[in-house]
Amino acid sequence: MSAGNARSSAVMTDFDGTLSEIVDDPALARPLPEATEALNALAPVFGVVAVVSGRPLKFLRDSFPALDPAVRLVGMYGMERLEHGVVRLATGVDSWRGVVAQVAGEARAQVRGGVLVEDKGLSVTLHWRTSPAGMPWADGFARRVASKTGLKIQPGRMAVELRPPVGPDKGAVVEELASGCTAACFVGDDEGDLAAFAALDRLAAGGARVVKVAVGAVESPTALLAAADLVLESPRATVEFLKGLARTGRIAPEEAG
Repeated sequence: MSAGNARSSAVMTDFDGTLSEIVDDPALARPLPEATEALNALAPVFGVVAVVSGRPLKFLRDSFPALDPAVRLVGMYGMERLEHGVVRLATGVDSWRGVVAQVAGEARAQVRGGVLVEDKGLSVTLHWRTSPAGMPWADGFARRVASKTGLKIQPGRMAVELRPPVGPDKGAVVEELASGCTAACFVGDDEGDLAAFAALDRLAAGGARVVKVAVGAVESPTALLAAADLVLESPRATVEFLKGLARTGRIAPEEAG
């Protein structure tokens, strides 16, 4: 793809494990120092530049205070979007806040095995990174609650999330953002990013050039690594990859190394 077609291309990335190192306490995660610079360098080159994350939109905005307004922030797998400075919620998700709040309270009251309960407002995530022995409790709790409430289970890296069964996933967001683009890439590291990769496959079937980029780690899903066109070794490598795209204005697997 020539640099002249960059304005009809989309560059999209996850946050945790791609622009930020995975940390024990998710509240302490921060983007790498050069991540904002890399995203800002992409903004004037490519038609679409976006961070598509399972994080709440407020967290993303706070994490990138100096971000170019042209870079789109999409939180909670697409349930929250920033449009003209206003946070917009996907249809139907707001009605689940009460259920999520109740589940978060139950989790905090019943938590076992050192599991960390993260209340995101529209979802609840149970983390066992600092206490692997807590995984059976977290898994069992999630299954019981999902069966009782209708919340959807979203597996993660040493975590499990309970989220509303309505609203988009990362695949729907990627497909929408890159609609009409001649080329697109997405960088991800977790099971929730498989939907984004599947969306790129659908775009490729329609004639777009796509690059599926995985950030490899011991915890990264085998299916994600197998589906990737390119595997990067770390979030730092992601930042360098994005800087390379900004310099060349081109998206192609052979150019990514």
